[in-house]
Amino acid sequence: MLETHLDIKPEVAEALRAGKPVVALESTIISHGMPYPQNVETALRVEQVIRDEGAVPATIAVIGGRLKAGLTEEEIEYLGKKGLEITKASRRDLAVLVSRGQDGATTVTTTMMIAHMAGIKVFATGGIGGVHRGAEKTMDISADLEELAHTPVLVVCAGAKAILDLPLTLEYLETHGVPVIGYGTEELPAFYSRQSGLKVDYRMDTPEEIAAAMRTQTELGMAGGMLVTNPIPEAYSMDPAVINKAIDQAIEEMEALGIHGKECTPFLLAKVKDITGGDSLDSNIRLVFNNASLAAKIAKALV
Repeated sequence: MLETHLDIKPEVAEALRAGKPVVALESTIISHGMPYPQNVETALRVEQVIRDEGAVPATIAVIGGRLKAGLTEEEIEYLGKKGLEITKASRRDLAVLVSRGQDGATTVTTTMMIAHMAGIKVFATGGIGGVHRGAEKTMDISADLEELAHTPVLVVCAGAKAILDLPLTLEYLETHGVPVIGYGTEELPAFYSRQSGLKVDYRMDTPEEIAAAMRTQTELGMAGGMLVTNPIPEAYSMDPAVINKAIDQAIEEMEALGIHGKECTPFLLAKVKDITGGDSLDSNIRLVFNNASLAAKIAKALV
């Protein structure tokens, strides 16, 4: 009965039928990641990066209760204008939004789910969610990590978001059997900066090597996805000391305001952007372009 709820954009459906490379993109970055019209301009540019690499983009969302694998420009504009009015949809929200005919901007979790439903194997994002700082008290752990453990989609990111507890995030992924690959690096990228001081599981230097690993994981019948961490381009990497100071200040403000749960990440990213004078947002946009380009190369190698 999946077809009752899922709309695959004709361009995406044709590419999948023809065995052409397709790359999924999330929509939370449109609704919650930055203001209008910059959010729409960025989303369309990310799609163009993927096209320029010879793959087909499929931005994913829930609109009017329909699961959408691939959006039109008008639908992206709609999400961008509604912005924070749209529900940030994780796994727990999906069935309710669909049954009520409502809109939802997909996180890493729900983008993976809908991509898998549509038959899309590669997904590019900025950074995944993870174990939040202080999670030993709050138990605040992103659903993204559980989805990576169960849904067979390869996710290209710039590491986990720097606002998180990166060592615990890596431990959680290891416990759940998710391979963490560094593209051209043995060190986990820290989103805004290229280094974290933490080791990834494997270093791989070509899209073909990564595609071969994902293909083999599928052939072995193993559940779960694969996480490819792609360092932000050197020119846009931020000084870890500067960004960590901004994050610490943002976390103090968040705790003082009593913000928790799924509101944490949007608040922290916005606050860090303000503290850094917009530098963090510029870095965020550039790393998404970089990840989209690599994801398209991997998708081409995979088919």
